Amino acid sequence: MRILGLTGSIGMGKSTTAKLFAEAGVPVYDADAAVHHLYEGEAAPAIEAAFPGTTVNGKVDRSKLSARVVHDPAAIKQLEQIVHPMLGESRKKFFAEAEAAKVPVVVLDIPLLFETGGEKRVDAVVVVSTSPELQRERVLARGTMDEAKLDAIIAKQMPDAEKRKRADFVVDTSHGLEPVRAQIKHILAEVVKMPQRRA
Repeated sequence: MRILGLTGSIGMGKSTTAKLFAEAGVPVYDADAAVHHLYEGEAAPAIEAAFPGTTVNGKVDRSKLSARVVHDPAAIKQLEQIVHPMLGESRKKFFAEAEAAKVPVVVLDIPLLFETGGEKRVDAVVVVSTSPELQRERVLARGTMDEAKLDAIIAKQMPDAEKRKRADFVVDTSHGLEPVRAQIKHILAEVVKMPQRRA
């Protein structure tokens, strides 16, 4: 089984690309969704114990938690120590199910793949990209953030050019869905021929 790491900066079209991989029959592990799931159950009691007042009705209130940890590196580290082992378990379960089903390729959708050293745990990296103009246009069209917040997020993420350089495959989402589907088909044909590389 080959593990593809899927990543890309905000507004590049990564979520859409992940859906198209799933549509092509590839199991996709969505790290963000897995965190959401943990916040709504298993991780909530430990997070409440570490950061009192950050849960509501037994679920983590993401905005309260974010306000609490965002400017405090020690708190972020503490939160990671709670969540990462649980995420590791959920990822193991995902792999075990995929192995049992004998699927040739799975996708790990990890926004901060390079920033967290995740490329060592996959066999090939797919970076989703588009032009900076289109990226801004897409994010601002969501209506959930302003230019300043977007700039702050982009500043924290590894530059797109650097991600492209490190990628095994780059999916360009500038021209609609059909070219992306074609690129996915090409990637799936290629990755099974590649040597297993993960540590």
